[in-house]
Amino acid sequence: MAARIHPTAMVEPGVEIGDGTSVWDNVHIRGPHTVIGEQCIIGEKSYIAYGVRIGDRVKINAFVYVCTAVTIETGVMLSAGVTFTNDRYPRATTPDLSELRGSEPDEDTLATLVREGTTIGARAVIGPGLTLGRFSMVGMGSVVTRDVPDFHLVAGHPARTTAAVSRFGTPLTRAVKGLLPDGDVICPHTGTSYRIDDQRVVELDPEDV
Repeated sequence: MAARIHPTAMVEPGVEIGDGTSVWDNVHIRGPHTVIGEQCIIGEKSYIAYGVRIGDRVKINAFVYVCTAVTIETGVMLSAGVTFTNDRYPRATTPDLSELRGSEPDEDTLATLVREGTTIGARAVIGPGLTLGRFSMVGMGSVVTRDVPDFHLVAGHPARTTAAVSRFGTPLTRAVKGLLPDGDVICPHTGTSYRIDDQRVVELDPEDV
């Protein structure tokens, strides 16, 4: 099934959109070199900058801002109002205030990677140059300033680990002062086992349990 693009959406030349993807009203997708995968949903009034790469089956809710140098892998959810950033020291003008600085990437532009299966809660802000690990979760309204490991739930200002979560999204164990206790845990919804060792959370093969 071909992509569906709302008549009020602005999709610039050089944007690739996969089959089955829906782009809703007043979305702006910049080109060139922007790639959006198959079966995605781009919610109303969201903005996607040029050069962004988005995998398959990604849900982007309304009012999401995705800046240049962001890569989003398959199965990610970006809730309403999520904002990405890519520069730690942004300025509007040159130092003498005589002219506007360009918006194109430069040596200060930092790339962010959102790994597969991640969920980012509503109105969260993602700092520049970070990696959000596989199936991690970011609580609503959080400010993320550090990398997030796989299967970690982070929340707060700045965000820190509050729990380990499964692929299903169920909390597996709670953190104490930002640290997860070592041990094996089981997702009650799927029966999948996970091992926590020195803050690293990994799925266990049934043969290893």
